[in-house]
Amino acid sequence: MTFNGKGSTPPGDLTPQRATMPEVNTLTGEDITASLKAGFSDFQARPLMSGFFGLFYAVFGILSVWSLVWLGKVWMVIPAAVAFPLIAPFAAAGLYEMSRRLQKGDHFGWPEILTVMVQQRNREMGWMAFVTLFVLWVWFYQFRTVLVIVLQDSSFSDLDGFFNTVFFTPEGWTFLAIGTCAGAFLSAVMFTVTVVAMPMLLDRDIDFISAMLTSIRVVKENPAVMLTWAAIIAVVLLASLVPAFLGLIFTLPILGHTTWHLYLRAVPPIEG
Repeated sequence: MTFNGKGSTPPGDLTPQRATMPEVNTLTGEDITASLKAGFSDFQARPLMSGFFGLFYAVFGILSVWSLVWLGKVWMVIPAAVAFPLIAPFAAAGLYEMSRRLQKGDHFGWPEILTVMVQQRNREMGWMAFVTLFVLWVWFYQFRTVLVIVLQDSSFSDLDGFFNTVFFTPEGWTFLAIGTCAGAFLSAVMFTVTVVAMPMLLDRDIDFISAMLTSIRVVKENPAVMLTWAAIIAVVLLASLVPAFLGLIFTLPILGHTTWHLYLRAVPPIEG
């Protein structure tokens, strides 16, 4: 039996097409330098608006530490300080949008930037937030576990007592060594899956899985450059925490703008 009915052969345009993953470029140290210059230029172009995001991030950090001390959860201060840089990409979402518009020469104000940030809750950025929260949960859980196992015979009722136990006892040194290794591993994982994914989700219509895979490829194909960038972020953010988090008012915006420009150098634009 033969079928001569109309449409017996599916039209070519209905054939399922496999999604094409974004290409990635090879980066050098010059790309970091050029991105830093461009990021600082963006900060100078809109210092007050950029500084607002840094101030918001700093105030969030101050309130977090104060809340932990007030609740008597002094043991959470160290893991919270380590985890604090992990949420920086979300605080920098507005900075990515600012850099994108500055590059295009668009005029914009607070409504345009804040509206874009609010809209991210309905896009794939929400799934990235879920991934980040999961990593943070794992980090706090393992930190608590190591704390109980290693410092089980120690007692501390305030922040000074906790720091004295951690930094000036053999058990505390063991605790720091194990916690540092675990924190470094989780931070490396988080950096690898988000460094390019976060700005890409804001810039393109792409799912969060593809964005994370692209981010992993960028790190995999440029290990030395991306390790250098990760070290710069870690050192700058941690140093910014020392003056009561206030250094973040300046450093976070510059790092956020720089990340956007590094993303543009790492992932070629869509053709057409």
